[in-house]
Amino acid sequence: MGNSPKEPTLIAGGLAVDDRGQVSFVNGFAFEPIRRFYTVENFSTQVVRAFHGHINEEKFVFVVSGAAIVAAVRFEDPLNPNRDAKPHRFVLSDRKPQVLHVPAGYANGFRPLEPGTRIMFFSTATLEESVKDDYRFPHDHWGKDVWQVDFR
Repeated sequence: MGNSPKEPTLIAGGLAVDDRGQVSFVNGFAFEPIRRFYTVENFSTQVVRAFHGHINEEKFVFVVSGAAIVAAVRFEDPLNPNRDAKPHRFVLSDRKPQVLHVPAGYANGFRPLEPGTRIMFFSTATLEESVKDDYRFPHDHWGKDVWQVDFR
């Protein structure tokens, strides 16, 4: 995509509340490049789904319910990805609506922080295109600390 960011970026959203209820939104997210979407919900908060990358496909990540650690890391060579690359780490929550844009050339993954966390992924590729551009890496390829909760 021509105007894609070079690194993962957050598209801010908001929450409007009045006496009728609430509306959450991410008005800065445009659907023009989207070809498909899917939702994922783990049975356990201990399960990490990572890392899954694409050279050409971009992803947009939105937490519908709950909260999750979402990470994205650049990889140049899918057959020998650089273990020293530093993952970008985000905590996404339904309480703060936003969409994470994961550019092409990044591997991404997530760990839910709450039971019942549901994540919606929007993709710029059809399933057929995606299957031909699919690279999988172990969840700890870039270290286990990316998935840890930092106690404060």
